[in-house]
Amino acid sequence: MLDQSQTPYADAVAHYASHDWLRFSTPGHQVSQTAQPELTEFLGRRVLAEDVQPFVDGIDYGPSDPLSQSLALAAQAWGARKTWFLTNGASKGNLMACLAMRNFGTEIVVQRSVHSSVIDGLALSGLDATFVYPSVVDSLGIANGVTPEALADALDQTPHAVAAYVVTPSYFGAVADVAALADLAHSRGIPLIVDEAWGAHFGFHPDLPTNANRLGADLVISSTHKLGGSLTQSAMLHLSHGPFADSLEPLLDRAFKSMQSTSASALLQASLDLARKQLAHEGLTKIGTTIAAADALRAGIAKEERFSNVYDVIANYPDVMTVDPLRISLDMQSGGISGHQARSILFHEHHMHCEMATSTTLVMLLGAGTQPDVHRTLSALSALPQINQGKSALLQLPATGERVMSVRDAYFATTEVVDAQSAIGRVSADSVAAYPPGIPNLLPGELITSSTVEFLQATMAEPFGHVRGGSSTDMSTFRVVAK
Repeated sequence: MLDQSQTPYADAVAHYASHDWLRFSTPGHQVSQTAQPELTEFLGRRVLAEDVQPFVDGIDYGPSDPLSQSLALAAQAWGARKTWFLTNGASKGNLMACLAMRNFGTEIVVQRSVHSSVIDGLALSGLDATFVYPSVVDSLGIANGVTPEALADALDQTPHAVAAYVVTPSYFGAVADVAALADLAHSRGIPLIVDEAWGAHFGFHPDLPTNANRLGADLVISSTHKLGGSLTQSAMLHLSHGPFADSLEPLLDRAFKSMQSTSASALLQASLDLARKQLAHEGLTKIGTTIAAADALRAGIAKEERFSNVYDVIANYPDVMTVDPLRISLDMQSGGISGHQARSILFHEHHMHCEMATSTTLVMLLGAGTQPDVHRTLSALSALPQINQGKSALLQLPATGERVMSVRDAYFATTEVVDAQSAIGRVSADSVAAYPPGIPNLLPGELITSSTVEFLQATMAEPFGHVRGGSSTDMSTFRVVAK
């Protein structure tokens, strides 16, 4: 067992920065207040001093270098055989996974509510996906996970699939039965890949769900910055112990080198090292206080009897084994205000920044170890005005259009941009997703439907509404495969 109280890489970076180096190397600011006075004032001299270039002896170079030691600590903490530090988000982990799996064939089964970066991975790798659909809570317009039965049906349709790719937990905290999904995938002779972006904190407290590595998943993408505490854009990829590890490891190494910047940020990697220490060494105590705060928030909200807990609804679905207690997901429909309206008012009038909203829901996240002001939060929620009469208007998730081309063929096809009405019935060349949560509503190779156009345009009309991947910011045009 390694000592999880240690932070070898972060310590090495800090040690290097403590010396008065005469720098003739990148980065070009060279810790010079004369050259970069505004940057120095904005970040502070220490941050600039710790912004160290890669391949420095005693940091990430040399025998038993500190970066390798920190990677080994992370692998042990999450129960993995090997871990990679990612400095361009969990999206890079999804790209790596797709590139690696292409070595084994061309077909894969993918959860339809997967993050848009997986679709990018399909386009880049040339994998052709059969999609398995999660359950959808019609009253809220949100998706959960997939059942083993649904995955089995998709695998029956795709006998040559090289892997099964699922997402858990969902944006709203629904946790799927990873152990059963892994058993099913293994019974078909393929690995289970889990996009566990929202579950980096799982497994570090007895009241949290077990992480996917320890439940039998073979490859796990972990967006550590989300609830795990590292800096934005930092993440990890974990390769588990199991029957596919030997064949996957060299492929993932190659994919990592292809996708990783040769100037990976020392600040981001050090934040991963430090966040791992907090979770693995101090998580038992610190996360307990966060769970207590979350429980107090839920109790206070329930006492007001205005907004209800989304968990009370999604817990009844067969694809939801448990829920993440560090997420407050509220059904706003009975409270006289939409989720979008509430998020905007909380942001502008109460300096309260919630993670996301839909027309029916509001989602608040509690980072592992944080201790939010429960009284201030409850007071702000209580002060929200009654704007709407009855239930909020529900933006219905559109049914997916028929897929007539592979993701890769449509993505790299000759394209043209047409107005929204002319796009209906045409083949999309883009992956387009209402964001957050970044789940594609339209994929390359799918026919564009009128309901999809209406949904994306309505999303853009909402406060905080954003659509990723469209050819225009207001979704007035769409990129389609040329005739």
